[in-house]
Amino acid sequence: MDVKTGFFYLFSVVLLFAAFRVVTARNPVHAVLYLMLAFSQASAVWLLLRAEFLAIVLVLVYLGAVMVLFLFVVMMLDLNVDSLRAGFWKHFPLAALIGVVIALEMAWVLMGGFGSQGQAATDAAVQAAIAQGGNTKALGLLLYSEYVYPVQVAAVILVVGMIAAIALTLRRRKDTKTIDVKDQVRVRASERLAVVKLAATQAPVAPAAAVEEGGKTEEKKP
Repeated sequence: MDVKTGFFYLFSVVLLFAAFRVVTARNPVHAVLYLMLAFSQASAVWLLLRAEFLAIVLVLVYLGAVMVLFLFVVMMLDLNVDSLRAGFWKHFPLAALIGVVIALEMAWVLMGGFGSQGQAATDAAVQAAIAQGGNTKALGLLLYSEYVYPVQVAAVILVVGMIAAIALTLRRRKDTKTIDVKDQVRVRASERLAVVKLAATQAPVAPAAAVEEGGKTEEKKP
């Protein structure tokens, strides 16, 4: 086993452990941190596969922006973990069935795509891309020519997700007192001060009481 294969197994083991902890961690903040670890290991695996553009995009976009945003959102939402885990075992059979189906589909695709013929075709495509200036250039030409509309749709989806995350953090809380700016702008000078006329009254005066203590007499007035 060479050094490249050793690094591949190392990154893969850490990636699988981090992905497992993402779905099993009780604390949402810990789950997000494990997801960031999983993305970093996936980026390292892509580097071994000579897909440096995907590795750099994963680090810059997801680890540097999206996951940090998710982490702040999870920390500011103050989620109730007990209420979220209330129906865990109720939905566990359906979730396990879906997970098994996805795992089987991915295994079928990977086993069919990384065969001897598929590996030879992949190596030939990689060598051709490197000869033309790298796979980053080839991927950019392909994305902005043939797949330009899916790229634009993905950009719109990311913008909608960012707006939704900001809207969740700026939700109105019941224990927060706020002032409406529109009411402040529309208010008049006569509405700021109200003069109320009250009738003059005089409180009744109570009679003085003499209290004798220790042979001395004191007057106590209320």
